[in-house]
Amino acid sequence: MHDGPKSPPTLHDVAREAGVSIATASRALNGSTRNVRSENASRVRAAAAKLGYQPHLSAQAIAKGSTRTVALVVRDVADPYFSAIAAGVSRAAEADRLIVTMAVAEGSPERELEIVRTLRGQRPRVIIVAGSRVDGAGTGDALVEELRHYRTAGGRVVLISQRDLPFPTVTIDNRGGAERLARALLGAGYRRFAVFVAPAAIRTSRDRHEGFLAGLRGCGVPEPLAIETGFTREGGYEAARRLVARGFEDVEAVFAVNDVMAIGAMTAFRDAGVVPGADIGVAGFDDIASAVDVVPALTSVTVPLREAGTWAMRLALAQDEAAGAELSAEMPTRVVLRDSTPARSAP
Repeated sequence: MHDGPKSPPTLHDVAREAGVSIATASRALNGSTRNVRSENASRVRAAAAKLGYQPHLSAQAIAKGSTRTVALVVRDVADPYFSAIAAGVSRAAEADRLIVTMAVAEGSPERELEIVRTLRGQRPRVIIVAGSRVDGAGTGDALVEELRHYRTAGGRVVLISQRDLPFPTVTIDNRGGAERLARALLGAGYRRFAVFVAPAAIRTSRDRHEGFLAGLRGCGVPEPLAIETGFTREGGYEAARRLVARGFEDVEAVFAVNDVMAIGAMTAFRDAGVVPGADIGVAGFDDIASAVDVVPALTSVTVPLREAGTWAMRLALAQDEAAGAELSAEMPTRVVLRDSTPARSAP
């Protein structure tokens, strides 16, 4: 019986034969002998020769640092949230003479995984994945495996997201920012709220919703009306349209869990003859640049998005072979009250 062709040996096989870690085997074979004892390097080379292992040229290029690109994976290129992050990444990358390329996952965890798999073959120096984690997507384990293989080959990985995966992460204080926003709106005299939320599987939306509820807790105000919609400008427009059709006499202010949703909601209110900032208050989150360009100017929670991108690059460039997820940073948030939520007298 013919058993078919035997699979070629892998780096894992070489490491096991030599009795060393995969990272040590990779460094020994790609010529980067820093932190590799000479006897270990000799054992790795002997094991590779014995097994007939041929190093993967792409992996070698990453480990030797010959690529000059940074791959940034974002949820939505049209969302100013990600544009601001990209600007920060680009600024920091330029200082190290690196070139940033961008790939768009369109909010799909499956597409995100496919992009990362493709990027591994393109040998970027750094992969930065920006965007909310999505619960129950079924791709988390596969994404971790892909990123670990890439990092083992010498690449650097950073996330701008929730700290759910075992890699250096830049996080946003979503819950704390929304909690402070709720308290600020209470201080401005608002008592009855609606919240425009994305599906609960989107962690950023859920964290902001839960933070807003926590800020209202114990203040004797009614439970806010929750309207689930898309995490987009169109989603905010649709939620506001539904609220107007339902009747909003029992709602004094709307909190949309991001600014693009809030801006879409303001447009829908105006289209229905409802004046934002006069007939109903509107608040968002992120404080994107256009928050001060809309009329009335939008109350929001400032997130230093450019700085988040800059920090992600700093974390990437600070990594060495021993670095793990402990290299992380949290971006603070700050509430900014504007004309979309003018002060009102409490009933």
